[in-house]
Amino acid sequence: MELAEKRAGADSINAIRAIVGDERIRTAKADLYVYGFDAGMHCNIPDAVVRPRTAEEISQILKLANERNFAVVPRGAGTALCGHAIPIAGGVVLDLQGMNRIKEINPGDLLCVAEPGVVCDDLNAALKKYRFFIPGPASSEAATIGGMAATNASGDKALKYGAMRDYVLGMQAVMPTGEIVRFGTRTLKNASGYQMEKLFIGMEGTLGIITEITLKMAPLPEKTAACIAAFKELVEAGQTVSDIIAAPIFPAQLEIMSDICVKAVNKATGLGLPECGGFLLIACDGHPEQVKDEIRKVKEICEKNKAFFLDFTEDPKRIEELWKGRKQMLASLSVLKPEFSTIMLADDMAVPISKVPDAVKGFLEIQDKYDIYIPPYGHAGDGNLHTKVLLDTENPDHWHQAEKAVREIYDLVLKLGGTVTGEHGVAISKAEYFFIERADSIPFMRAIKRALDPNNILNPYKIFDWDKSFLHNLRYPVQLAGKEKAN
Repeated sequence: MELAEKRAGADSINAIRAIVGDERIRTAKADLYVYGFDAGMHCNIPDAVVRPRTAEEISQILKLANERNFAVVPRGAGTALCGHAIPIAGGVVLDLQGMNRIKEINPGDLLCVAEPGVVCDDLNAALKKYRFFIPGPASSEAATIGGMAATNASGDKALKYGAMRDYVLGMQAVMPTGEIVRFGTRTLKNASGYQMEKLFIGMEGTLGIITEITLKMAPLPEKTAACIAAFKELVEAGQTVSDIIAAPIFPAQLEIMSDICVKAVNKATGLGLPECGGFLLIACDGHPEQVKDEIRKVKEICEKNKAFFLDFTEDPKRIEELWKGRKQMLASLSVLKPEFSTIMLADDMAVPISKVPDAVKGFLEIQDKYDIYIPPYGHAGDGNLHTKVLLDTENPDHWHQAEKAVREIYDLVLKLGGTVTGEHGVAISKAEYFFIERADSIPFMRAIKRALDPNNILNPYKIFDWDKSFLHNLRYPVQLAGKEKAN
């Protein structure tokens, strides 16, 4: 597929300026550069950045985009790792962070209503007063609920508390042609026809722009306790994960880290975790007696699987310290190998929980085969694993080895019955392997896209419209061979 640019010319930018005002549109190069990338590895500069405040303003902009055929890319905080908000066809980026009102908190109906720019942690701070919360991703201090809904975000609590799709009851959205519509209900149960609000979960800004979300709330647990366990081998830790779930025990959090990850966290944070081949961080929450019983069973299972180190704590400060260390995992890898870049080439796959031991064993074998750092870690309790790649991006051979390793990783994941993306979405980074996984579904996804967005103005060339030739610009000084050279 040849990339057709969908640029917004000067006349279109001036027309948008008339809609939102001069103070809420940016065209300076410095501003545009900031919006040319997210937390991933791709980069492309938009023609303008617009900060709408109402659904009506967005409606007018989309009508204009359809008339003049320029791209519109919605954006929250830009914490995505796969290139969701990259305007690869040019056009206009809609920064939705200014739409950040919490409009309603209703404990009696177990729901809250908020605009898409509300930050997850800010929403949870407001909900805490009523003893409720919404589970968020690792980037919850910055991630917006609109972006979370558009990518079906989740994090370390998904095993017990679910993903974003499990909390969205309804929404207001602006369709690509400018119509402002409402989907879903304010009720916990809904059997009224097509669940259109669910279609918008994970659509990555390709079908509409979410302007308001109605969310179910989860009650805050009474008590939390944590257990850390160290094993000589990563596969032993992986088997422990499978055994805990089969018990059955559903911890609030169940994280796994390889030896490289443990070393990185210790070096970056001074946390002093026991160095080992495989490390587990487990948290149980709920009623105090339930927590006590679950922790006891978890410790028994860890001992059965040859854990050589076990530690338990109910201290909130210590628990917070442990989870802070885990959340700093990605940044810590850069500290461990400062001469390398941490690249999202392989990341965020998920396998059936029973296959976690096979997956981590296979990842290590692939790492050794290609002599490259691909340390496994992740939310092992729900089968969601991460494998960041550490490499010298200016070394073509190093990059080529990494690409071959990544291909084998994804092949293994699919062979084990898994998915190429558990929580980060598809966008650009996962599209090549998404084509393999969802070959039967892609024609239907394309049909829905054509029906709702006939002019392909909303976040074009993402997910199923991706092509490898789109990798024309990366954030890194990458040197690839032949036709794949990127600057």
